[in-house]
Amino acid sequence: MDLDAQFTRTADHGSQQHQLWKRFKKQKVLHVFVGLGMIFLLIFSYTPMFGILMAFKDYSISNGIKGIFTSEWVGLKYFDEFIHDYQFAKIVRNTLVLSLLKVIFAFPAPILLAILLNEVKNMAFKRFVQTISYLPHFISWVVVVGVSYAFLSADVGMVNRALVEAGFIDKPLNILTSPNYFWGLAAGSAIWKEMGWWTIIFLAAITGINPSLYEAAEIDGAGRLARIRHITLPGMKGTIVVVLVLTIGSILGGGLVGSNFEQAYLYGNSINNPTSEIVQTYAFKVGLSDGRFSYAAAIDLIQSVISVILIFSSNFIAKRVSGSSLF
Repeated sequence: MDLDAQFTRTADHGSQQHQLWKRFKKQKVLHVFVGLGMIFLLIFSYTPMFGILMAFKDYSISNGIKGIFTSEWVGLKYFDEFIHDYQFAKIVRNTLVLSLLKVIFAFPAPILLAILLNEVKNMAFKRFVQTISYLPHFISWVVVVGVSYAFLSADVGMVNRALVEAGFIDKPLNILTSPNYFWGLAAGSAIWKEMGWWTIIFLAAITGINPSLYEAAEIDGAGRLARIRHITLPGMKGTIVVVLVLTIGSILGGGLVGSNFEQAYLYGNSINNPTSEIVQTYAFKVGLSDGRFSYAAAIDLIQSVISVILIFSSNFIAKRVSGSSLF
């Protein structure tokens, strides 16, 4: 009896292996694509993580790659140095304020735009607005900053000239150089650039809602705002939670619209430095300009650890509060 059972298990196992191999051969093209993606991640995402060791060592670029492993171990020396740096409070404040502004204003913006577009019945106008709104996503930040100079410069900016000629202001505003305007400039330009792109995600979530729900609500006398509140928003809940978790996890990099570094580096100058200097630009400057790679690695590692903690914490809270989560 035992031999028969063992033979049956062996036969079933062999059949399963045959089915797996048959399915693998049928999907071999897909497996090739997956394999290429895994190789890409291994080479460009996981292999460079050996560089984290620099944060704990007295590394010099003259030692090459071998120096990452052979340099003197200094422990938490550079972490302590960054925390006690005289600019620490300023750059952490700037990073957090800029990131929070983007989360507060950039996160609801594509949700609102998606809901508004969903209510538009004229399909031609709807497609036109969608196209116009997501085109800025494909423009590099270098071009965006160049356009900003053409519009907002105190000397030749079209906006300043129009405001002065209309009598709204007495003299041009130093929007691009004043520390008082940098946070608003960065948040506003980021929303303009990325809002339309993220609207596509939320429109896709709305598309998945059963149209019969709207029809039933309309028959019951529910108005447009009531349908949005009780059907559209609940139907988007899962997507909203996932995007929110990803946004909070990457909040130090700019959240939903990202590019804190590019904005701070391109818009930043010696005049607006009190509000434009952030963790990423500071690490970039001390790492490349001063050649302090270990110090820069320590700064970036602190930011990465905080981001990981934030994404796990936000996912846990979202799962407890809404029942939806990223993982």
